[in-house]
Amino acid sequence: IRNAWAEFKTDVYQGNADLIGPESVKTLQDKMAEFGAGKKYDFSSREGTIEAIREECLVQEIGLNTQIAYVLATAQWETAQTFKPVREAYWLKNAEEWRKKNLRYYPYYGRGFVQLTWEKNYEKYSKILGVDLVNDPDLALDGHIALFVLVHGFKTGAFTGRKITDYIDKHKTDFVSCRRCINGTDRTHEIAQLAEDFLRKG
Repeated sequence: IRNAWAEFKTDVYQGNADLIGPESVKTLQDKMAEFGAGKKYDFSSREGTIEAIREECLVQEIGLNTQIAYVLATAQWETAQTFKPVREAYWLKNAEEWRKKNLRYYPYYGRGFVQLTWEKNYEKYSKILGVDLVNDPDLALDGHIALFVLVHGFKTGAFTGRKITDYIDKHKTDFVSCRRCINGTDRTHEIAQLAEDFLRKG
């Protein structure tokens, strides 16, 4: 995929072959649409978001049904079952005041389908996506950005240093330990059960 992207950037959209920015992505989408293959993700419903996560997993080469099931389970848990990008501590009455007072990484608190935190991580994904998340952290709530971060974090181990393939591949499926990709051992069994449910439904 990386080689194909580099070739596209060289042949069609001139620029840094390693930089995936909004303009180049749009150009790629437009080119694909010319052949009837282009499809924009629909985040307007739970079903649309679930389908978007499935497709993005395949794009980023997280292709096993067991792996996709766990990514879906994580998104469901992290968004309080809504499948919509959320802010950290969104349930509090005066949430922004609480964040400012209690979070040492403020204003780079958790946002997205999974909680993206700390300035260094906002800066990292700014460079990858060509979007300024540092000066506008709320961009991490955009469905397309939140989706990329969710799947890319699992693929590369960006969140904790642990990748999804450390726990789920063709030879093993450890839904309980896979939580270490995101947040240590928090709610491991609840999320594992959600993954089992997704896997059973297909």
